[in-house]
Amino acid sequence: MCLTGLDYFSTLGYQPAIAALAAGAVAPLATILLVIVTLAGALPVYRRVASESPHGTGSISMLAKLMPRWGGKLTVLALLGFAATDFMITMTLSAADATAHLVENPFAPQVLHGQEVVITLALLTGLGVVFLRGFREAIRLATVLVGAFLLVNIVVIAVALFELFSHPVMLGDWWSVLTTQHGNPILVIAVALIVFPKLALGLSGFETGVAVMPQIQGDPGDTEANPAGRIRGAKRLLTTSALIMSAFLISSSLTTVALIPAKEFQPGGEANGRALAYLAHTYLGEGFGTVYDLITIAILWFAGASAMAGLLNLVPRYLPRYGMAPAWARATRPLVLVFTAIGFVITVIFQASVDAQGGAYATGVLVLITSAAVAVTLAARKRGQRGATIGFGVISVVFLYTTVANVIERPDGIRIAACFIVGIIVVSFVSRVKRSTELRATSVRLDPMAASFIDGSPGSIVRLIAHEPNDLRPERYRAKLEHARFAHSLPDDDVLFIEIVVSDSSDFENELLVEGEVRNGYRILTVRGSTVPNGIAAVAMHLRQDLQCTPHIFFRWTEGNPLANLLRFLLFGEGEIAPMTREVLREAEPDLTRRPWVHVS
Repeated sequence: MCLTGLDYFSTLGYQPAIAALAAGAVAPLATILLVIVTLAGALPVYRRVASESPHGTGSISMLAKLMPRWGGKLTVLALLGFAATDFMITMTLSAADATAHLVENPFAPQVLHGQEVVITLALLTGLGVVFLRGFREAIRLATVLVGAFLLVNIVVIAVALFELFSHPVMLGDWWSVLTTQHGNPILVIAVALIVFPKLALGLSGFETGVAVMPQIQGDPGDTEANPAGRIRGAKRLLTTSALIMSAFLISSSLTTVALIPAKEFQPGGEANGRALAYLAHTYLGEGFGTVYDLITIAILWFAGASAMAGLLNLVPRYLPRYGMAPAWARATRPLVLVFTAIGFVITVIFQASVDAQGGAYATGVLVLITSAAVAVTLAARKRGQRGATIGFGVISVVFLYTTVANVIERPDGIRIAACFIVGIIVVSFVSRVKRSTELRATSVRLDPMAASFIDGSPGSIVRLIAHEPNDLRPERYRAKLEHARFAHSLPDDDVLFIEIVVSDSSDFENELLVEGEVRNGYRILTVRGSTVPNGIAAVAMHLRQDLQCTPHIFFRWTEGNPLANLLRFLLFGEGEIAPMTREVLREAEPDLTRRPWVHVS
């Protein structure tokens, strides 16, 4: 919970100030609406996500399963762009707000003013160093920081509530401003609905909550397919976090709006980005206020840890497996360096401004929650659960409205998210093209019939004739064999036909099962894979390396434009079969004497 709380609870460092700046006197009512949406909308959605996706991949993996092939891959890439926006801006915005708390402290040296960018970069560097040392150390530190942060916030809010109820005139003044500005209660509710999307930062912890599920200890009887204990623990984690945060959101919004002059929330004001810190200094003295600042600085600095954990969990699960990132992207330390460098760039671009990054943060959070609501709606519909489908559908509409309203109000957020999406898609497709000639099979297995076709003696020759599985007529096999006899001077008819059935060309890695079959008097090896050249090359390498055979593969030249055939290979797994098969084999086996033979005519 503390690892999740680094992201979720730490927003108390800036959420009340952002709410007051965005909504004014309506902020407490809009916050109550936010809490209702949290408990009645986001919480049920993510409890369902925890059940459907218990391995830390969240709603993105649910949509990936519901939307196969290239459409699903592109959807995942787009959602990863929004996830990157959410998690990266969590790191940079939190570090920037930690800097603001440091610089605005009355005991801070004057020399720190104007050095916000440098200080924020130093904080991001420290975060990266912690993750380079190890993840377990990060969790221990998170526990201490979150516990201390919640404790000091309880003290501040308790004192503020006592002050508020000891001087009811302050509460009356707030109510007078609210009713004077907005008239009747219906208008107040309407305004709360309008400004509610601006408070979306208070929903930021849910995607992180399911991203850290692999860290939750389950029951001894848990299995990979059914980790019931981990799912139960995740639901308890989400519910507990949501209840704690809801109480803090309502109480902090009411006390800060009622006790702090409105001008102090404006840019340059003492409460801008640090409303609760302002109350700590005002009502508990500079000493306690400084302690509050130090703890807040620490948790905001380390809030990026949960975001970093989410990125380190998501990226290796998708991009390398899709062939859309280098193989080293599965390793933790190189990714930490990459994400830290991106954080540097974002900080410099936004000059460590909390307000400038708020729109992008809210956009990333809302799109992920909306996608989660849509995912669980589709999952409930697929299972025929009518009531759940209607309920989650209504929640999806609410979050869709919130997302659209936020984008219209702060279009800079969608622009920043678009930069992440375009960057991920460009890098992904460049990587996919560069890795297209890798030997992609994770393993190759022969069924008993296929194994019986292979002479198991070392050095035996296996002749494979590549055949398209879209024409299974007997005369087509006969014509293929006659062409091979004429073109390649085969000594006899001891040949096997090999057919690659392209199941999903958007997949990159998969296990290949070679099935043997006798059809029309011919022996045929059938394989399901993502591309024809890679599948043939993988089977040939398996025969050469594991069975000690000498494969000879026979092709005909492919007709058509070479560039069009290259695109067919990249997108649909077909195209120039012969030269691409040879290229895959060349990269897989540098030793010419051990490489399977390729014959083309």
